[in-house]
Amino acid sequence: MSAKKSKTKEDDKSHKELKKQVEELMAEKQDIFEKLQRVSADYINYQNRAPRQIADSVAFEKKAIIRSLLPSLDNFAHALAGADSAKGPEALDGIIKGIQMVFDQMLDALKAHGVEQIPAIDCQFDPAMHEAMQTRAEVDKPDNIVLEEFQKGYTLKGQVLRPSKVIVNKLPGKETAEKAPAEEEKTETPPEDNTPKEEN
Repeated sequence: MSAKKSKTKEDDKSHKELKKQVEELMAEKQDIFEKLQRVSADYINYQNRAPRQIADSVAFEKKAIIRSLLPSLDNFAHALAGADSAKGPEALDGIIKGIQMVFDQMLDALKAHGVEQIPAIDCQFDPAMHEAMQTRAEVDKPDNIVLEEFQKGYTLKGQVLRPSKVIVNKLPGKETAEKAPAEEEKTETPPEDNTPKEEN
């Protein structure tokens, strides 16, 4: 009898331990489930909030750029208003100076947003920065140097917005010197005489 009672006590103890473990696992499962629900809710809120934040950020940048260009627009308006009543070479000189001032002001405004002009004239031609519109040969200038610039190029924080359109110096002497060795290697062979010989 005592052996049976001892076994029953052990079974009860084991049962209680198992029940306790199940309860702990159930509580842990519930805690994980609640955390997962919170993470899911946060992610849904982020998905709803992110596009609005991006749109607001883009709109803010647009406003900043436009606001920085408004003073240049005002100066253009003043220059145009003065052009109507301008007479004589001195007035024309004043208008030119006013336009130059507006140009410099716009360039400064763009620089404040990371825009820079690409150096071109007297620089080595760089296909990543320059677009060759045509070539010309000037013997007093180095080969592959930019001679003229049709249109300014610009970068934005190091990335090319628009390449400079340029004329590039190409010296024909170098091309001739490269071709000369290849032409010397070619040897002309006289044509074979296929006419029948007369028999004596």
